[in-house]
Amino acid sequence: MDMEQWHRADPLNCPAVAALGEISGKWKPAILYFLFSGTRRFSELQRLIPSISHKTLTQQLRELEEAGIIHRDVFATVPPRTEYQLTGAGRELDAIFLQLYRWGEAHVMPRRIAEAEARIAAAE
Repeated sequence: MDMEQWHRADPLNCPAVAALGEISGKWKPAILYFLFSGTRRFSELQRLIPSISHKTLTQQLRELEEAGIIHRDVFATVPPRTEYQLTGAGRELDAIFLQLYRWGEAHVMPRRIAEAEARIAAAE
């Protein structure tokens, strides 16, 4: 089915909307960013993203794993060690995230900066 057919049949269930649903979430882009550079342990991800709670990191990692974007390896050591890495599908997101970054840098951030400057000027 092509894009127009999807949008006519079920616009909220088209492949683009479904894909965004898999990678959306406050912390998923940050998690994926760090996994783009290689395998990471749970504790390493917690250190790299200090403002994320243990519970939220666990939840976001589980969702990414269920989506087939990351793979989790659990090692039976004392203490237990868990490592996360991207799957092939997850690695394909690297170029997409780079494009989203560039788009945000060109189109979103200038507007946000202007809005922040306007708020500061209004407060003075």
